[in-house]
Amino acid sequence: MKKIGIIDYGMGNLHSVKNALDHIGVENFVTSDIKELDQADGLILPGVGAFGDAIAALKATGTDEYLRKYAANGRPLLGICLGMQLLADKSYEMGEWDGLGLIGGEVVKLTAGETDRTYKIPHMGWNSVKNLNRSPLTEKVADDAYFYFVHSYKFEVKDRSDLLCVTEYGEEIAAVVGKGNVYGAQFHPEKSEMTGLDLLRQFYSIL
Repeated sequence: MKKIGIIDYGMGNLHSVKNALDHIGVENFVTSDIKELDQADGLILPGVGAFGDAIAALKATGTDEYLRKYAANGRPLLGICLGMQLLADKSYEMGEWDGLGLIGGEVVKLTAGETDRTYKIPHMGWNSVKNLNRSPLTEKVADDAYFYFVHSYKFEVKDRSDLLCVTEYGEEIAAVVGKGNVYGAQFHPEKSEMTGLDLLRQFYSIL
């Protein structure tokens, strides 16, 4: 049976993701050990917190370089929330930080709340998404499917062909990005009830 490795680097809702995968019957494990991660058929990079702290944690164990080689070898990777943002080239969250560089683009602050106070920052709650470019991960995501978001920064992709789904919150926000075997979801599929579980099932199906 194929299995998913959940990367433990001290910055993610690891157990929420694990519980979601357990619920849908997907074999999975949580580890910070690169040798153990290499035994997985696909990896999930979760994340909650600040970009700078997260990339520093990945660098401290060499996981950043491992993920670059992992992705270059065509193996499936899914970043969730901050994990998606870490896939970018650069982030401007409380400074300037280099990311993993797996999907071209930059992470910048949400600005809608600066011009219209009805948009509270962080963006927190359920929002519908719209498909722009179909992919193996999103082929079953319906237009206007709802997912649960919690974030203050967004991923601005360099190439719009890498922008799979968007949501609107006073501005266009990348909801799902993807390039080849590397994907990212800004929302939390593990907190998005059936639509989120279906996305995790789809990720498992492409391993």
